Amino acid sequence: MQLPEEELLHKFITAIYPLKDKEWESFVEIWEPFTCKRKIILTSAGETERYLYFVLEGVQRSYYLDKNGAEVTIVFTYPYSFSGVADSFLTQTPSFYFLETLTASSFLRTTYKQLERLMDQHPGIHRMVLKSTSWALKGVLERQVELQSFSAEEKFRQLLTRSPQVLNLIPHKYLASYLGLDATTFSKLLGRVRL
Repeated sequence: MQLPEEELLHKFITAIYPLKDKEWESFVEIWEPFTCKRKIILTSAGETERYLYFVLEGVQRSYYLDKNGAEVTIVFTYPYSFSGVADSFLTQTPSFYFLETLTASSFLRTTYKQLERLMDQHPGIHRMVLKSTSWALKGVLERQVELQSFSAEEKFRQLLTRSPQVLNLIPHKYLASYLGLDATTFSKLLGRVRL
């Protein structure tokens, strides 16, 4: 019998690429529960990401420090999705980014070595990771287009269309940073844009 968090992981994985029963049994065994408080740095710039997380509760962000030392938010994660510094995890090289919990968070997590071993043993797991990475890359490229060619209002509308819940979950200063907007512009958009 699966635990509720394992059922959530199974539903998420099946939407990406359904695994055979034996593959799923091996896959679910490598995950362990992990919880932490708000404002905890899980990964720092310069460290190699050790874990892939599946978010059960809470909100996290990845960010970097610009040349002036200001934090620039690049992505948010929340239930039910993967989290971690993906490029560092997949390449096992030092991260350029920080991963921080914005709220108390609970996860399932696994290590690179465990996932790599299963990818070598099970073609279906390898395909699922490839599919997941492909969808993540698609999202990154779409976001790049938004950042480079959308107006401030278009970026704001796109965020609210894609993830309307973020206004209630995430401090507005981080949302402004994510959109590449200053706090004043974000505040004006918040007051006038309706979907």
